[in-house]
Amino acid sequence: MSEIDPKVVRYVADLARIALTDDEVERFTGQLAVVLDAVGKLREVDTAAIPPTASVLPLENVMREDEVRPSLALEDAMRNASAREGDLFRVQTVIEERPTGG
Repeated sequence: MSEIDPKVVRYVADLARIALTDDEVERFTGQLAVVLDAVGKLREVDTAAIPPTASVLPLENVMREDEVRPSLALEDAMRNASAREGDLFRVQTVIEERPTGG
């Protein structure tokens, strides 16, 4: 496994567009080294006899069946609308300019 040094931490932070102070770079360098050591230990475990799995928990569908149920009456749903156009909410147009990357 490759060594984690401040240069690597700065590189990854730049990729993620995260600004780090020198203190944060130093702290994260140590923390990432600990994480990578733990991952290295996991790689030493023989998993050849263990089948691949997506989850250690049993899969269970928690979705309910679709069923028709009563809903709010139109007037109840529209009661607090600040502006209305027939059966529709009327809202102000919002156009947001996003900065272009580069």
